Amino acid sequence: MNSLALLHKLVGFDTTSRLSNLALIGFVQDYLAGFGITSQLVEDATGTKANLYATIGPTDRGGIMLAGHTDVVPVDGQHWQSEPFTLDIRDGRAYGRGSADMKGFIAAVLAAVPALAGANLSMPVHIALTYDEEIGCIGVRRLLDVLGGLPVLPVMGIVGEPTTLRVIAAHKGKTAFRVSVRGHEGHSSNPLAGVNAVEYAAELITFIRKLARERQQNGPFDPLYEVPYTTLHVGTVRGGTALNIIPAECVFDFEIRHLPEDPPDALIAAIRQFAAQTLEPAMQAVAADTGISFTERSTYPGLCTPPDAAVVRFVQGLLGDDTAPGKIAFGTEGGLFAERCGIPTVVCGPGDIAQAHQPDEWLALDQLAACDAMLANLVQQLTQ
Repeated sequence: MNSLALLHKLVGFDTTSRLSNLALIGFVQDYLAGFGITSQLVEDATGTKANLYATIGPTDRGGIMLAGHTDVVPVDGQHWQSEPFTLDIRDGRAYGRGSADMKGFIAAVLAAVPALAGANLSMPVHIALTYDEEIGCIGVRRLLDVLGGLPVLPVMGIVGEPTTLRVIAAHKGKTAFRVSVRGHEGHSSNPLAGVNAVEYAAELITFIRKLARERQQNGPFDPLYEVPYTTLHVGTVRGGTALNIIPAECVFDFEIRHLPEDPPDALIAAIRQFAAQTLEPAMQAVAADTGISFTERSTYPGLCTPPDAAVVRFVQGLLGDDTAPGKIAFGTEGGLFAERCGIPTVVCGPGDIAQAHQPDEWLALDQLAACDAMLANLVQQLTQ
């Protein structure tokens, strides 16, 4: 099958993160087996999801890892002109959930398998497919536990997130927290008799916003990013039951997307300190059972591959493009491959991130063809 036919198959599997990805993984496993390639599955704790890792070529040396996540974001509440999980070709574009993010890259990788399997490779090509990337790079961590125990690791990795096939050597890291504010309920006619959880949450949100403004004004800065500084963002707030009741609970989520050279530890410590030393004493002076708690929801490191690294030069060579590598604000599994297993990694794949997560998500067919050409060059480069 060519890459477009494979993309039809892959989009047809509804692998929204809340669902199992085993049907897709089973399809890939059977497809690879048809070329004599065995796959190792690394399941989640429930056995309803799995990562896949397969090696094509010699197993006694490092090789090139081609990595992608199999899960997609929900289509709930979005208005689509076509069925999201049936690929629709219109005007030179392939429409479907995951077409750009990032089943297009996976389809191109699978389309290259017959050539890879038939070649006398000087070094292996590893295929790494993961689950639950969209909800915090969860599945890849179990895969990394296995990779860390292998006698030979890949010498470089390509994560095929949509970059319009531009080589990306760095991206921001992310940490997300849920904050639970426990107040003390009472009648709104006497605010002093209660502890208003919503108002204390608002004070903490205002403090987070103050930190965000400081980073925006004072940096540190990296002009190669579209947003050249670390950002803080509050995304959801829920609290209160009725207007005439002092709210006893308020919960909000915030995230920090940080430059790789600006780790979030000091910001997190400042937020916790403001809660513990400024807000909680005032709350507990009214009711001892009040307080503020923090729960880490997800975290992944930034990626910071040197622009002159071998993996950068190698992928530039595959593309025939020596343009300096770029930097992106959105996160990938690349930072984890680099940090946990020491695999020098770049991000490079077909499609535009602007289409990701959108209704009528699409991948330009010429981008898919260009990715096919890049991988054909990979086969040629590795053939003895």
